[in-house]
Amino acid sequence: MGEEVDMEDENKYLGVHLDNKQINGDTSVPKAQNVHWTSLDFQTILKWTVEESEHTYTVLYSEKNHNWMEVDNCFSISETECDMTQQLEASDKNYEADIRADSDHLSEEFGSDYDFPHTYAPVFNPYKESNISALEFSITDVDEGTVILNITHPLTSITVGGKRQTIKDILKNDLGYKIIYYKSGSTGKKDKIADSSSVEVSGLDAGQSYCFMVAAFIPSRPKATRLGAWSTQQCRRGDTHFTQDLSLGAWVGIIFILITVIIVFITATILCCRRNHKRHKNIQTAQSSVPI
Repeated sequence: MGEEVDMEDENKYLGVHLDNKQINGDTSVPKAQNVHWTSLDFQTILKWTVEESEHTYTVLYSEKNHNWMEVDNCFSISETECDMTQQLEASDKNYEADIRADSDHLSEEFGSDYDFPHTYAPVFNPYKESNISALEFSITDVDEGTVILNITHPLTSITVGGKRQTIKDILKNDLGYKIIYYKSGSTGKKDKIADSSSVEVSGLDAGQSYCFMVAAFIPSRPKATRLGAWSTQQCRRGDTHFTQDLSLGAWVGIIFILITVIIVFITATILCCRRNHKRHKNIQTAQSSVPI
């Protein structure tokens, strides 16, 4: 009877031990950490970090409150990122992702139903949260006080019918544009919101130089992702004298140089006058000392 009791106690211990491992996970298998999304122009990548190990990881995803699916190109991978562009595309849906640590010995010991160590990613909506890169544009003069900015759209990694889509193809009427412009050499800036990629900016001072920057603007988005990256600044040259394009720092430098030149000129003049005066005095002294 004593041996049976000992065996029962051992089985109970093993059962508790197995349950604890299944509940708490095997700490020898490192979980994914610092899980975050990076997305630019709807190319969406899930990234994470792990402690050094030989384990692999499998990524699963789901539209929120739907069934989980594996990402075909991210099954048992050793990399610490997963490109999910084709799975998420540019959908206006909330997605969840789960990074599961793979372990052969855990599968063999506890079976495929074992709750492997895993880490959930934050919920992500590609349509509302993907960052938009800087736009390109050209400037066309209409008259002295009016220009037209012609904006082009960056391509995305999303394809439809074999054709790569632009951000305009995806965002459609949700896409607007924000323009900032200012007179060259001035600190005062003006801005303008437009719906068309061909933007007319009028009311410019004739003959003056102006600089422009543009960015994608999506008012339907949360504030944090509403504005895309700003473009490179482009300037329209005016017909004014070059001095009107000088910055404050340039003017300070010019004034400093002028003051220096004036001081040098005055100093040289004074020294020259003193020298001439001394020479004239010496001549007079010499003449007065000569006997008549």
